[in-house]
Amino acid sequence: MDDHALARQLAAKARDMLLRLRWERGDLKGRGLGQEGDRQAHVLLVDALRKLRPDDAVLSEEGMPADGRVPDDARVGRLWIVDPLDGTREYCDRERSDWAVHVALADGGVLVAGAVALSSGRTHDTASPEPLPAAPHRARPRVVVSRSHRPPLVDALTEVMDVDLVPMGSAGVKAVEVCTGAADAYVHDGGQYEWDSAAPVAVARVAGAHTSRIDGAPLLYGNPDASIPDLLICRPELAPALLEALSAVRRAA
Repeated sequence: MDDHALARQLAAKARDMLLRLRWERGDLKGRGLGQEGDRQAHVLLVDALRKLRPDDAVLSEEGMPADGRVPDDARVGRLWIVDPLDGTREYCDRERSDWAVHVALADGGVLVAGAVALSSGRTHDTASPEPLPAAPHRARPRVVVSRSHRPPLVDALTEVMDVDLVPMGSAGVKAVEVCTGAADAYVHDGGQYEWDSAAPVAVARVAGAHTSRIDGAPLLYGNPDASIPDLLICRPELAPALLEALSAVRRAA
């Protein structure tokens, strides 16, 4: 099985397990449900990768060392980057569906495969990418932003660019909104790590979306502290205007 297919298979398998856990374990509620979901999905993904790709390194949100630094041997070569449950707060609320599982592979810091398995049962991946649909006709660009970690930058963006902000959970869900044409852009600033963005960026990139830091710099993975705090995913024709607007916001801050 190639890396693209493996990313898709593992993300979907962890998502299906999380769905079963969510509805079969009525005794788990709130934070306890999220903690158990994180734990079980982490074990499933890491055990599978160690068995199927024993020579590759694995970086999981739930397996970070206590000192918060990525081991040196996981920063070169092939590195699987997984978020066993992206959108834990949303997962804990059985009425919400904006959560996902992320599985991605970076080689030498560059993403080469990835999959985002949505709670809806759909999986978007680099194995069978769907191109961005034609640009929708909207009065203003629709920009998805974090629901629980909303950075001041996105509110300031509305002061220099006429956009509609739409909050929702999970970076993967927000990236897929761009990939499917439901949104025009996803902007984030502050508090993200490699497992938050790796799979969403891999999927968005093969669909034809623009992906970068908010200053236009490339996204590289395998960093010493696993931090990639900001992110822009958008339709390519919108990238110049958004990057200019974000630059204006940062200068005014």
